[in-house]
Amino acid sequence: MVPVTVIGLGPMGRATTATLIRAGHPVTVWNRTAGRANSLAATVAPTPGAAVKAADLVLLSLTDYRAMYDILGPVADELSGKTLVNLSSDTPDESRTAAAWAADLGAGFLTGGIMVPAPAVGQPGAYAFYSGPQDLFRAHEPVLRLIGETRYLGADPGLAQLFYQAHLDVFLTALASLLHATALVTAAGVPAAEFLPDAMRTLTEIPDVVGSGQELAAALVAGEHPGDLSTARMMGATADHIVRTSAASGVDVELPNAVRSHYDRAIAAGLGSRNWTALYEVIKLKR
Repeated sequence: MVPVTVIGLGPMGRATTATLIRAGHPVTVWNRTAGRANSLAATVAPTPGAAVKAADLVLLSLTDYRAMYDILGPVADELSGKTLVNLSSDTPDESRTAAAWAADLGAGFLTGGIMVPAPAVGQPGAYAFYSGPQDLFRAHEPVLRLIGETRYLGADPGLAQLFYQAHLDVFLTALASLLHATALVTAAGVPAAEFLPDAMRTLTEIPDVVGSGQELAAALVAGEHPGDLSTARMMGATADHIVRTSAASGVDVELPNAVRSHYDRAIAAGLGSRNWTALYEVIKLKR
């Protein structure tokens, strides 16, 4: 089996390491706090240099890309011929810069983004985005596939990070809205337990409203916002009511204000009678 090195043993790094070990791969790990490897049947490298020397495939599971430079910069002369798969979160531009940095050192570089929480790594339904040189991805896909279903996006190293951040944009906003809404009802003395079960249904039933995503994508690309159901003006009125209710309840208004601003700008642009999807026209990059 192919030896693999994993650098970074936060929850995701430990889950990845355990998954690879279960599949029979010899895994070498390094982490600033070595004790995090205690529960893993992995070889603990004493230094980052030793970890890099142990395998040609090096997976990085760190806080951000700066951590990669801090750890691997001092052992840059050991990276030639290695393949770095950075599963850390950062920006697409940072991924592109990192790929160029690795290339200058004679190393291959793939960007990765695991789209499930640590307990789901290696389990059915797990998946991850990757981008970078296709031949490099194909060479290491058998190992990467153990983490979850692989979704290769193309040669641009920034694409996997872009998709990762875009998915988390949806996720983090949804989580924030869930907490904000809970604060809104508990401010009125309603127990959270009486609100959250139905609120969770609201989240899971969104596909029933907007479809699988294919129809929405087609409408956004075509700029078609017919306004036969929920218009921007109607939804904007609701957004305004949420801001006012939040303010009256003493609950933070930053999130609902941001949402209302999109509707306000759409209405100001003459899109009030169009479907709520017309917000896309004021949100997207103007070319």
